[in-house]
Amino acid sequence: MKVVVNATPLIALSLINQLELLNKLFDEVFVPLAVYQEVVIQGSGQPGSAELASVQWIQVQAPRTSPTIEPLLLGLDKGELQVLLLAKEIQADWVIIDERLGRRIARTMKLPVKGTVGIMLAACQAGLISKTRAIEAVHQLSKQGIHISSQVMAWFESELRKN
Repeated sequence: MKVVVNATPLIALSLINQLELLNKLFDEVFVPLAVYQEVVIQGSGQPGSAELASVQWIQVQAPRTSPTIEPLLLGLDKGELQVLLLAKEIQADWVIIDERLGRRIARTMKLPVKGTVGIMLAACQAGLISKTRAIEAVHQLSKQGIHISSQVMAWFESELRKN
């Protein structure tokens, strides 16, 4: 399976030392050039920067297509726009993005969406981490300043109970 990942999930997974889950869950992990620059270059010294720069299994690639509409008109930043363009271009199986607007636009583009919490759930379902570790990790994200809505948390806990 191919995925294209936005900045926030990369940073969030790095914060809880779980970036490697992307490599274990998916065959090909793509990060658009704008996202790489945002996290590694502009975010130098910040969470996720060193982690993303050091992994060999992430493919950094700029989309070949240009947007047909100015991204600011949609409310997207350059990285989010490149995530959506690249995902469409390479026919990604999933877009890994946390921002609500980006997720909504991805769905209108018929792109399947997962977020950081969805990655933790998938890792648990695949037997890569325990339910306890998944819950602890998601709570740790909240404590580290990553916003997780009460709806997402309720969904996550409900899905964990099903397994």
